[in-house]
Amino acid sequence: MANRLKMRILLLLSLVYINCDYLQAQTTIPRFEEGERVVFVGNSITHGGHYHSFIWLYYMTRFPDKPITIMNVGIGGESAWDMKDRLDYDVFNRKPTYVTLTFGMNDTGYDIYMKDNAKELSEQRIAKSLESYREIEERLLAKNKIKKVLIGGSPYDETSKFNNFILRNKNNAILKIIDAQRTSAKKNGWGFVDFNQPMREISRKEQEADSTFTFCRIDRIHPDNDGQMVMAYLFLKAQGLAGDEVSSVSIDAYHSSVITHKNCKISKLKKNGADLTFDYLAYALPYPLDSISRSGWGNKRSQRDAMRLVPFMEEFNQERFQVTNLEKGMYRLTIDNQFIDNLSSEKLANGVNLADYPNTPQYQQAAKIMYLNEERFEVEKRFREYLWTEYSFLKKEELLFADDQKAIDKLKEYLPKDGFLRMSYDWYIKAMNPEIREVWSNYMKNLVETIYKINKPVTHKVRLTRVE
Repeated sequence: MANRLKMRILLLLSLVYINCDYLQAQTTIPRFEEGERVVFVGNSITHGGHYHSFIWLYYMTRFPDKPITIMNVGIGGESAWDMKDRLDYDVFNRKPTYVTLTFGMNDTGYDIYMKDNAKELSEQRIAKSLESYREIEERLLAKNKIKKVLIGGSPYDETSKFNNFILRNKNNAILKIIDAQRTSAKKNGWGFVDFNQPMREISRKEQEADSTFTFCRIDRIHPDNDGQMVMAYLFLKAQGLAGDEVSSVSIDAYHSSVITHKNCKISKLKKNGADLTFDYLAYALPYPLDSISRSGWGNKRSQRDAMRLVPFMEEFNQERFQVTNLEKGMYRLTIDNQFIDNLSSEKLANGVNLADYPNTPQYQQAAKIMYLNEERFEVEKRFREYLWTEYSFLKKEELLFADDQKAIDKLKEYLPKDGFLRMSYDWYIKAMNPEIREVWSNYMKNLVETIYKINKPVTHKVRLTRVE
């Protein structure tokens, strides 16, 4: 009996240590300030992924009067030794005020895990990665005015049973790189956020009910849009933004008075019998969640699918509306004469989250921003395809940014044997022309300007009408 009790105590202590390690991994990182230029440096998970775009969408809707710029600086297939070679052109030339960096997936290799000496080969790859990172670290240290954040990359999924092809111990190698990143960030006073452990924990819980669950159904490597949204959630949480409400209002219907209001203005509050009307101006917009799987690495899932995996709505997307002391019964809620829902007096007294209603005028306004931001993402990705072609093929042929017939002829030699190049070749043929790149750049600039023009919240007329 004593031994069993001792074992239980040891188990509880081990769980405490695990939780402490997790909390230390999710240290607070700087929020983006107005006017900041943020670059997300990474591999294909950044190159073709949405997490940075989802993060920007949060800032576009939550801080409409504080514009920032977020830039995708990922290139597919890259490791730390590749990233260090493009710091000047692709990172520092963008004049960033804030740099995030993630690497490790490609650094740790792939086919080596099917060999007898996998452990030795893995350690060699890790050593090469960290040697390259030390050069990156020195370059970043020299840029003392830039804020730096290291990101422990998303996991290679070794636990899902959606197929039988698994590179065993690959994620353990990634974890060694993440440990080095965490140590570097602490030593240099930089920010650090870990995607790997939280995503593995979510997967483990989901796989208890569905052994085939995975964020990376195509190849165990590239997270689908639900995983990308989880990554955005983890980043925003590390920035200390959890708990910041879109707005919150509580009204006492009987006394026709505003009890509390946060991040909003309530005016012209009137009671007419059992009915209630008022003007509502929030200072932020609800976060819109796309329910359609957008372009990416074989994406099957949507941004909204992540809502059952993380408490994003509870922590980041609360537009709380509460009305107490109503006459008992059902009430018709309209905003700007748009029907929203029929709600009981009890439910209204408990409070509802208006951000749960995609049919509110404010959500519809936010949805326009989401679609404009998605268009911006698509155009930006064309530049990443162009740069992927330059750095993955033409650099080693000493034709980097030659953008001429000789470069085209060289690429044609690779086309029959490289399917990824065949998918990107057309974008290269277009983007090699500076006039095309200028048109795309101007288009993206116009999209962002439009977003920050139409993302300003407006006053809405809210009405609660007693339903007989």
